[in-house]
Amino acid sequence: MNSRSCICVSAMKPCRRFLISFTSSSLFGFSPPNSGKFINSSKLHCTKIDSRSIRSGIHCRRIVLDRDGFCDSDSISWGGGGSRVLRARGSRGRGRGVLVIPRVASDFRNHSTSSLDSHVNDKSFQSMFVKPLVFKDVEKTERIPKKESVNGGGKDANFGNVGVRKETERGLSQTEVEKEAWKLLRGAVVNYCGFPVGTVAANDPGDTQTLNYDQVFIRDFVPSAYAFMLDGEGEIVRNFLLHTLQLQSWEKTVDCHSPGPGLMPASFKVKSGPLEGNDGSFEEFLDPDFGGSAIGRVSPVDSGLWWIILLRAYGKLTGDYTLQERIDVQTGIKLILKLCLADGFDMFPTLLVTDGSCMIDRRMGIHGHPLEIQALFYSALRCAREMLIVNDGTKNLVAAVNNRLSALSFHIREYYWVDIKKINEIYRYNTEEYSADATNKFNIYPDQIPTWLVDWIPDKGGYFIGNLQPAHMDFRFFTLGNLWAVISSLGNQEQNEGVMTLIEEKWDDLVANMPLKICFPALEKDEWRIITGSDPKNTPWSYHNGGSWPTLLWQFTLACIKMGKLELAKKAVAVAEKRLKEDEWPEYYDTKSGRFVGKQSRLYQTWTIAGFLAAKKLIEQPEKASLLFWEEDYQLLETCVCGLSKSSGRKNKCSRFTPPRS
Repeated sequence: MNSRSCICVSAMKPCRRFLISFTSSSLFGFSPPNSGKFINSSKLHCTKIDSRSIRSGIHCRRIVLDRDGFCDSDSISWGGGGSRVLRARGSRGRGRGVLVIPRVASDFRNHSTSSLDSHVNDKSFQSMFVKPLVFKDVEKTERIPKKESVNGGGKDANFGNVGVRKETERGLSQTEVEKEAWKLLRGAVVNYCGFPVGTVAANDPGDTQTLNYDQVFIRDFVPSAYAFMLDGEGEIVRNFLLHTLQLQSWEKTVDCHSPGPGLMPASFKVKSGPLEGNDGSFEEFLDPDFGGSAIGRVSPVDSGLWWIILLRAYGKLTGDYTLQERIDVQTGIKLILKLCLADGFDMFPTLLVTDGSCMIDRRMGIHGHPLEIQALFYSALRCAREMLIVNDGTKNLVAAVNNRLSALSFHIREYYWVDIKKINEIYRYNTEEYSADATNKFNIYPDQIPTWLVDWIPDKGGYFIGNLQPAHMDFRFFTLGNLWAVISSLGNQEQNEGVMTLIEEKWDDLVANMPLKICFPALEKDEWRIITGSDPKNTPWSYHNGGSWPTLLWQFTLACIKMGKLELAKKAVAVAEKRLKEDEWPEYYDTKSGRFVGKQSRLYQTWTIAGFLAAKKLIEQPEKASLLFWEEDYQLLETCVCGLSKSSGRKNKCSRFTPPRS
């Protein structure tokens, strides 16, 4: 056997492989068997493998890590489509999988992306795959910053042990509500091979039908990740990012029921099953859901966007930027961008999606170009532009990102923004305008202005509407999209201030007894029957149809800190803190004022707990909030799309240059 140690990344389809060979027992803490099989797992225990244990003099037997699953060189399982899994083998007697291959995937870092990028054709976006790479010297191993060493994925395999230690350190600084919240959050942690990889959606001990609430959802884990990182614990987030990356679809397929390349799963679940034979061995694996089990079988558009946003936040809050520099992570970012920036029939810079493709995962009339997706898309593009390593192989991709950022912000600022002045303008629109100089560019009929809006819109402030399509404006106020428009500076300074002013002015409608309304107002009567299909869960002022969602607290707090309204955030958190513990941390609240616990609301909902904790942490450490939001990018202003239209003779008044309110 060759005495050199190496890491090889193969382009062999349908997966990428990490190849490592060994003969010495000092690497994993055991002597490998002589047979071609992986390991005799019944004789092994779960041992954390740290990259610092690896030295260039170690000789290893060949182990294969493929994209679809963790397996050995003699038992490769290729998996396919949405049914692919990540596998790790272990002993039934120990109740956990053996953490060998997952840690290899997590701890090896490729020190340069130049070899990868030289083989990536970003101009055509058609060649997103990894070419073979060989690293002969692995002495320069990846080191996680010291500040991360306190978290549960380190020496303490049991994440809860860290929680006990951290709670002791906090002493009496926390309220009883916070103490219970941290205990519940840590109790919701999911371990894979003995190491934390996420949190379940809900952990209600009295729930007899868990449905898919026992899975780890990408969007649901984000507030948990922020709470952990703001508390100085980053490894669970690192593990989550790497394992969900391994679940990302890499295959091109003609099967319409399989995920396309770049798609991130909506969720995954840790499962275990017996191995072939009667030796008592079992395997632990990650089973992803790309929407095949979701309501309406809709693939998640927002999962990849949240993943990129979280990846940036991880670097900012932990100081560990090595993760985003890895070849596999850089490639994962590119695949998501390729999926989102692909050419299509749509003329708009916004993403065209179906109902149910985001947090509102049921039929609610948000198909088309919903604000939530556009705001997350804009945020993810800004994150990706920060993290992408720019070279000859990526410069075309970066240029495409810049172009889309400019066009998207112009489009949203110009056509989605409404205030009393804009509504009065729409009220006087002419229709059937065909010229390039038309004022009513989307042929909006003035009669579409709903009666509730005429009396509801305040004299000061405004907001971004929920959706825009030809001859259709959805005037509902969607909280998540507006908050992320503020956080990411998708809106200009005056618009950002207008959104916060409107929330203050309409506090009784949007906050009341429990922050915050997911949308306002609710669909009722015939409108509810037609648009939702008489959805019994989305009845008026319930669930996604005007329900109140405490998880939005952390995003509201982040927006408030950015806009200098910290006291407003404290007010909202205080409202929630009075009820959440007593009501057993429900998923959502019903009624127009949020007085009742949701009729089908899950209790001990993890992102309710995490949203509250992340908000409290942001209030305690407002200086860290500045790492998580974006200010106006004046470089984008220079390439504003309206400036490109001068040669065509069109006259567009661009809201991007609107001066801030004095």
